[in-house]
Amino acid sequence: MMHLIAAYLPLVVLIGLMGKKNSMASSRALPLCAVMAWWLSLTVFDQNLRELNATVASGMLLALTPLSIIAGAIFLFRTMDVTGALDTIRTWLNQISHNPIAQLMIVGWAFAFLVEGASGFGTPAAIAAPVLYGLGFPALRVAVFCLIMNTIPVTFGAVGTPIWFGFSVLELTPQALHAIAWKAALVNTLAAPFIVIAGLALVLEERRAILSNLVFILLSTFACTLPYLLLSTISVEFPALAGGAIGLFITLMLARRGIGLAREHNRPSPTGAIAPRTLIKATFPLWGTVLVLILTRIHQLGLKQLLQRDHPALHVSLGPLGDLHLSAALVVSLDDIFLTDVAWQHSLLYVPSLVPFILIALLTLIWFRSSATRQVARQTFDSLRAPFPALLGALVFVNVMMLGGEASPVARIGHHLAGLSGQNWPLLAPILGALGSFFSGSATISNLTFAAIQSSIATQSGLDPTSILALQGVGAAMGNMVCINNIVAVTSILALKHQDGVILRKTALVLILYATIAGLAGALLLPHV
Repeated sequence: MMHLIAAYLPLVVLIGLMGKKNSMASSRALPLCAVMAWWLSLTVFDQNLRELNATVASGMLLALTPLSIIAGAIFLFRTMDVTGALDTIRTWLNQISHNPIAQLMIVGWAFAFLVEGASGFGTPAAIAAPVLYGLGFPALRVAVFCLIMNTIPVTFGAVGTPIWFGFSVLELTPQALHAIAWKAALVNTLAAPFIVIAGLALVLEERRAILSNLVFILLSTFACTLPYLLLSTISVEFPALAGGAIGLFITLMLARRGIGLAREHNRPSPTGAIAPRTLIKATFPLWGTVLVLILTRIHQLGLKQLLQRDHPALHVSLGPLGDLHLSAALVVSLDDIFLTDVAWQHSLLYVPSLVPFILIALLTLIWFRSSATRQVARQTFDSLRAPFPALLGALVFVNVMMLGGEASPVARIGHHLAGLSGQNWPLLAPILGALGSFFSGSATISNLTFAAIQSSIATQSGLDPTSILALQGVGAAMGNMVCINNIVAVTSILALKHQDGVILRKTALVLILYATIAGLAGALLLPHV
């Protein structure tokens, strides 16, 4: 019992500190809970001090990944701002439709759906949030909306990685993997209209507009999710990518023609038409980023393997700190941290920071003949001061809570929840997946962490393993909206201060709705398909 209480305690304290009305800033709450988790691991779970400290060091180094992504996204956003590209995009979207719902669905839903299918790493919110903010939507509401929207496609993520790699620990047959993919896509397709409407309700000032534009909302939603569902029957790599591309095209066409949109909000823009060449140039930061992401993420093209090549070209011994390696593809790794088996790795060219964010931003500055590079760099550096301690605390907290394998605090929480539910486990299976994403910030890591536990629970309870694993995949996706890493990232990009707790409370309400729909679908529908 003591171990179970100690497993829950840091999580409960974190939620309490950040979820209360006058919430503590994540930059203070996360380091505090990380220290608590470290102390409990040492005193209650009897972890080896050297291995525990190596885990802390690894967590600090892992923070470089979200920090570099945030830096790249801010650099790209500031570039779009200083070059005037953002103003042109705003004018163009207003020419397509003045309707705020149309703009939200184009950028925050369909475009973000496409970007998630190409990249993952929280990139959709990083790109969509600044564009929506530039269109005049309030920053706080934009942050909440983008986090909520970046869930449905996350089940498949970057070319299917959360599925084919996330469940690789189970050595599933191709038939079982496709069954998991299709069932997860089915649950998400059923949940999508409710989640989209909930997101819109939290961003719009006039919620009555949802009813008057409901036809457009549903058409745009299913324009992404129906291709996504159909493709999941034959592929695990491309449902989100292709679904987003098809859905974005259809949503743009629907908005341009005003199909399903309230007429009073769809009046034409009084400004003159933008020349195609000007539009191509202004949108280059967006389409250029997506193009590079696709080229570097699709396995068959070969660039992905090249950017991830980790064969060391340089080796430096740092004594008890570990062995530092650097490959020709700029993959940095530190092995044997503090003379333990703990290691860390960071792919400088594959993590979406230098490529594509900063690369595309620099090319944009050149194309626009702008000399604002130093200004943009300074603004980016200033914006990183707030998320730095929060992300350090978050990644240390995550690493410590997952230390110990089957005996780790996270695994103990999972087994405890399973014991409470028995045959009703399908109702709670998505919650466990969401818990993994809440901790790790990654649907893939959530699946890697909990796939074996979910499969074991299904077998012991006489439940269909593919259905339970599908619910794990759905839960891992919906956990993205409450993940502290993602919340810190989007608030940093939008320059929001001390709003992490407010955002967490709002997204948690939608998470409950999502989990309820997914759990009911798992209990009532999946056993029969």
